[in-house]
Amino acid sequence: MNAPFRSASNQISLANLADPGEVRRIEAYVAQHGEGDAFHRPAWLLGAAAGTGNRALALTLESGGELAGYLPLIEIHSPLFGRVMASSGFGVGGGMLVDQPGKAKYLFAALEELCLRRSVPSTELRGGVLPKAREGWSIKRNSHCGFVLPLAADDEAQLNTIPRKQRAEVRKGLAGELTVTTGSDARHRAAHYAVYAESVRNLGTPVFPRSLFDAVLNTFGDEADILVVWSGDAPVSAVLSLYHKGAVMPYWGGGTWDARRLRANDRMYYELMLHARRRGCERFDFGRSKTDSGAYHFKRNWGFEPEPLSYAVWTAPGAEARDADPTSQRHAARIALWKRLPLPIANLIGPHIARGLG
Repeated sequence: MNAPFRSASNQISLANLADPGEVRRIEAYVAQHGEGDAFHRPAWLLGAAAGTGNRALALTLESGGELAGYLPLIEIHSPLFGRVMASSGFGVGGGMLVDQPGKAKYLFAALEELCLRRSVPSTELRGGVLPKAREGWSIKRNSHCGFVLPLAADDEAQLNTIPRKQRAEVRKGLAGELTVTTGSDARHRAAHYAVYAESVRNLGTPVFPRSLFDAVLNTFGDEADILVVWSGDAPVSAVLSLYHKGAVMPYWGGGTWDARRLRANDRMYYELMLHARRRGCERFDFGRSKTDSGAYHFKRNWGFEPEPLSYAVWTAPGAEARDADPTSQRHAARIALWKRLPLPIANLIGPHIARGLG
């Protein structure tokens, strides 16, 4: 597709993400746009696509020769869950950005046409500008919530912002014989993947390929790192975080079975708050969680108030709606089975499935 929609002042094109100049132009647009987040960035698109074997695409809207709208996309293929064009794939944000809401219709039309041309029967927009009364679209307003709070001025103030019961758990983690390190070298990457893989297996979810984490760390550079909590030489909790516009987002995190006993996860998130403030961050973005899920209530225990998120889903005429929701009844039996898999088997099979979840 090359400028499939034109008017006197508007042009939609597929961006050339292999062109460093075009990537820099889009990165600058995301940085200056008030709604731009880490998942809009070409760094995210290129890292997520390279790490999963899917394809990164981006629709741009130009008005008067200037970038005036942008839609990041990852085209995801899965034999189990079907095909979807996700904005942004493997992220929890990254929906449509436009300078003028009235021009969003050009990007929606281009997205639908792109999906039909590439035989992708579904698309999902995770936030951003949402369609109004467009045929084939539905809006989900209550399925997920986001959680964001400002960081405190110093370590003790940060501890005191945590509600009493949760603060007691953090203090237990601080009193334990645990050590904390941060970095993105081979040791931290290996520790993170080992912990994360065990954590998601315990939840009944296939683990993403390690190449995804490596690629995102590589494309984000200094704007991503890993924090690990160690018990002796063994990693027990670990989180890979993204840094964007003064906010830290602990994105891929988890703990081993021992983490709960040691309060290592509680220690991990508190230490990340301190680490992020020292890096110059002002906000802690706890990411999204499914409404009323265990993670949702865990974040509320830390004093975060849920903010409902809105997603938009389009299904092509005559196509069946995609269902990759791990909490749906359709997948309940698969999740129960996955929790019982030996970890080496789950780690062997999981990445081949998870690269199609998006």
